[in-house]
Amino acid sequence: MSNLRELALLGSWSKYLAPTCNSRSMEDVTPTAMAAPHFPLDAEKAALRRHAFAARLGCDPALGAAMAAHVLAAAAPPEGAVVAGFWPMGAEIDPRPLMQALAERGHALVLPVTPPRGQPLRFRRWQPGEPLAPGPMGTSQPAAGEWLDPDWLLVPLLAFDRRGGRLGYGGGYYDRTLAGLPNSTAIGIAFSTQEVPEVPTGPLDQRLPMIATESGLIVTGA
Repeated sequence: MSNLRELALLGSWSKYLAPTCNSRSMEDVTPTAMAAPHFPLDAEKAALRRHAFAARLGCDPALGAAMAAHVLAAAAPPEGAVVAGFWPMGAEIDPRPLMQALAERGHALVLPVTPPRGQPLRFRRWQPGEPLAPGPMGTSQPAAGEWLDPDWLLVPLLAFDRRGGRLGYGGGYYDRTLAGLPNSTAIGIAFSTQEVPEVPTGPLDQRLPMIATESGLIVTGA
């Protein structure tokens, strides 16, 4: 995460009547040097990260409503599951329509609280409409609330592939978090234009079993 992750939406989601996504495919912007086998992993990720920010520009965050419909139809969490969302920033797809729908179905929602670097995320209970406090690196997080471990997580990302590879923002927070929640279900959410042929991954990178976009749900088999 970085200060590029600014608050994405102000006001009601209902004003977005005709969401569009006009970004180029990540295949069009990924540098060919990424494929070189001698390229260090960190450098590969840094190169892809630079282009991933550009690839999603032009995508309407309100496409999150279409993403939400696919998740609810094909991969809704089980009754009683504690669901971790996140507050959208910058050009991220908006998870709030899905979070609102899940709250209306009776799910307890939690949002991440960013810890010092090198530690996993922690999660506090939150309901739509409750205030948020500024967090590290421009994030927004609950200032109070019960600490809960989620059963089901919505995971932000910059790029993904169909094997479940995920490129995050570089802090490693979600990799550490998912490693510590082996019985939870994680679904990456993104615009379809954020798909790449292959995300460079290392031994500590956590793959995602499902990824939801405005175009549908991808089951990766991870």
